[in-house]
Amino acid sequence: MCSALRSDPRDDAGLRVTIAGNAHAIRQALADLVTRPPLAGLCPADRGSAEIVLAEILNNIAEHAYAGRGGPIEICLSPEKAGIACTIADSGIGMPGGQLPHGDLNHVSEVSALSEGGYGWFLIRSLTADLHYHRRRNRNELRFRIVAGQ
Repeated sequence: MCSALRSDPRDDAGLRVTIAGNAHAIRQALADLVTRPPLAGLCPADRGSAEIVLAEILNNIAEHAYAGRGGPIEICLSPEKAGIACTIADSGIGMPGGQLPHGDLNHVSEVSALSEGGYGWFLIRSLTADLHYHRRRNRNELRFRIVAGQ
């Protein structure tokens, strides 16, 4: 287990970890998470989609919610019949307006006009189901499902 990951042994139904909200810890955690159940049990394509989703969400938390100051991020992954239920929580700044970004793609006629970023929420929304956000008692909580075999 990497040093950035702290498991909760009481969670027998899945995986519950707390990581530091910084780029180094996130990279280490992602490398470890995909090798452990329940993510390790997914086919390579679904595991790759889950890794993309988790990377986007965790990096958004580090960059925006914690604004580069760092802080704990709790990750809970529970196997389901058709995939994995995910909950990610942090104590950073809430979403603007208390709502998730739409994640729309802007139509661009020239390849040179494509932006480097701005696709994260589009990817997250495209690769998850039942995506819900709420803020309660100065905590952000994002719940979603990774659907296997889509």
